[in-house]
Amino acid sequence: MRNMRPIDLRSDTVTKPAAAMREAMANAEVGDDVFAGDPTINRLQEKVAQLLGKEAAIYVPSGSMANQTAIRAQTQPGDEIITHEDNHIYHYEAGAPAALSGCSLKLLPGKHGFFDAEAVRSALRPADSHFPQSSLIVIENTHNRGGGTCWSIDAIADIRRVADEHGLKMHLDGARLLNACIAKGHKPADYAKYFDTVSICFSKGLGAPVGSAVASTKEKIKRVHRFRKMFGGGMRQGGIIAAGALYALENHVDRLATDHANAKKLATALAEIPGLSIDLGSVETNILYCDIDPRLGTGPDFASKLNEAGVWMIATAPQRIRAVTHLDVSTEDIDRAIEIVRKSVA
Repeated sequence: MRNMRPIDLRSDTVTKPAAAMREAMANAEVGDDVFAGDPTINRLQEKVAQLLGKEAAIYVPSGSMANQTAIRAQTQPGDEIITHEDNHIYHYEAGAPAALSGCSLKLLPGKHGFFDAEAVRSALRPADSHFPQSSLIVIENTHNRGGGTCWSIDAIADIRRVADEHGLKMHLDGARLLNACIAKGHKPADYAKYFDTVSICFSKGLGAPVGSAVASTKEKIKRVHRFRKMFGGGMRQGGIIAAGALYALENHVDRLATDHANAKKLATALAEIPGLSIDLGSVETNILYCDIDPRLGTGPDFASKLNEAGVWMIATAPQRIRAVTHLDVSTEDIDRAIEIVRKSVA
């Protein structure tokens, strides 16, 4: 086992470009994107806008930049953003809403990353000069810390009605939106139509090496474009990497179902191992969280033990580890991972 390739389940960001993707990148037609002259980036942006049912889209280097440019384009310093307490924009974007947009966050609780319209209504600030002004609602779908869980369209529609009643905008952190679409059988535009801005990521489940995009109206994308420049995200001959994203959109969406099946298989097997606990009902896509009985050690200790045995996961809490399936992990890899975990526990 020690001489075999490690099974890397730390994240779906660890994928390597396949040979065909590398060929597409090597052969990409390029230009200067700062002058809107890169034809490959332009094609990618047109494809994303069409996919999400929006007027326009813009390619950016990362998911964090996608979210933060969308936030900056729709808020003013001193505003308050309503979002879940476990959302990516709060935990994993380095305090950017405060640092880059001057916004505070109103954090809502809720199981698996969800909240409802009444929670939003209760969180709204009065129109009084003493308070920050509620201006934007951010939803994450699928929800990373929730376990790759998928929002229902009905719940989003209810929240949209509250937003419209009170003049709030809505942003979708859709880094793994296409996972939700595959899991629930929806088209991306079915989700996106409820949001003023939508971000999607190409370097997670889709397996491209770099990049995300923001989609919205032409007017809002002009503002996002300005803040992309301000935040240092303007690229020149970026078509080389945009070609990887295009290839991913054209070839790697339907196969996300395989990742979901592998995650469910792994979760089901791990749940049967004494000392490991998983909420199987929450495993809807390619992410699973596993709670570790203290008798097996801490989460970091257990993850380190698995790492040495050839299965790479990460600890996300004192007694919790996370595993994420992706296109570089086969069903055979999952079978081998299950056996390694069993032996490690034994």
